[in-house]
Amino acid sequence: MVEYLLPRRLDEALRALSERTDAVPVAGATDVMVRMNLRGERPPAALDLSRLRELAGWAPEPDGRRIRVGALVPYTRLVDELAGPLPGLVAAARTVGSRQIRNRGTLGGALGTASPTGDAHPALLACDARVELSSVRGVRTVPVADFYAGPHRTVRRPEELITAVLLPVAEAPQTYAKVGRRGAVVISTCSFALALWPSRGEVGTGMGAVADTPRRAVEAERFLGGELSSRGLWHTRGPLPEAVVRRFGELAAAAADPADDVRGTAAYRRHAVGVLARRTLARAWQDYRTDQGTWGIACA
Repeated sequence: MVEYLLPRRLDEALRALSERTDAVPVAGATDVMVRMNLRGERPPAALDLSRLRELAGWAPEPDGRRIRVGALVPYTRLVDELAGPLPGLVAAARTVGSRQIRNRGTLGGALGTASPTGDAHPALLACDARVELSSVRGVRTVPVADFYAGPHRTVRRPEELITAVLLPVAEAPQTYAKVGRRGAVVISTCSFALALWPSRGEVGTGMGAVADTPRRAVEAERFLGGELSSRGLWHTRGPLPEAVVRRFGELAAAAADPADDVRGTAAYRRHAVGVLARRTLARAWQDYRTDQGTWGIACA
């Protein structure tokens, strides 16, 4: 039998987790219930977070440069309310499961599950998001790139709860694309996210389902950021040379370390993520060239 814990405030939840570190936090339950029903997993205790209103909202940080998204905000609300300031995350959220899953599934739940195939992770990596972890001892934040410790494993301590994600407001186009066996309601065979940060002359990337954890294509980021800066393209917004787009895709594919499984071979995944990298770059750069300066303003 699974012991069921139902705190009504965040402090109650943190206290309960400090006393029962073997409890599994449950938000939308779109993954936990699958593991329980299909795999027969039975945790000693379940910590139901559904009553914690403190985690169910989002708000800009005081300086307006970041948005704090509560761990219980579902994908549907991300899509409906945050397309302006967080376009990359919203693009990924649109591809998650069915409408019913998007209504229930939460950003905090995706991070807690830490599936290498999860749609949200590449977008979070491309944006340099930070994960907020809380316990009775206090709060700490972890860069999302350091959050994943292995397949379905994270650096969250047993007494800690994922309470929010902090994301910078977009200042230029962000894109997300994935390959799957169907066009919708499908687990990714591979995925790729890209975000442009012209104020600091950098490019962010994230890849899913191409390694045992979500990861960035670091060398591809450095190459593209350097090319855009050295050619003055951040300022002129001129066309990207085809050789630059091609090399970016090659470096993204080289950063992948995929495995064979029922959704695709390692060779196919490596090829596909390179194609996605080229396509997302072409799309984002075209949007950047025609941008009217409206990125990130819709966060009232």
